[in-house]
Amino acid sequence: MAHLSSHNDALLKRVRRIAGQVAAIERALTSAAECAETLHLIAATRGAINGLLDEVIEAHLHDHVARPGLGDAERAQGAEELLAAIRRYSK
Repeated sequence: MAHLSSHNDALLKRVRRIAGQVAAIERALTSAAECAETLHLIAATRGAINGLLDEVIEAHLHDHVARPGLGDAERAQGAEELLAAIRRYSK
């Protein structure tokens, strides 16, 4: 998705933050941390991933479905790609 290149720095920062959160989950599991602490770490990580997904979905929608000047075939392909990602995520 080349359209993300203008937002890559911000997206990469988010991904690195998420990687840090995943590392914290691993540390919690290996150090036998309290269940509640581990649950909070997992929930926070899931929220961060959902936020990242929302941002990428929005960019895809704007650039591949709603952008003026797109042809019907391009719009249909963009919509189908988006639906496929949403279906995978919702499983």
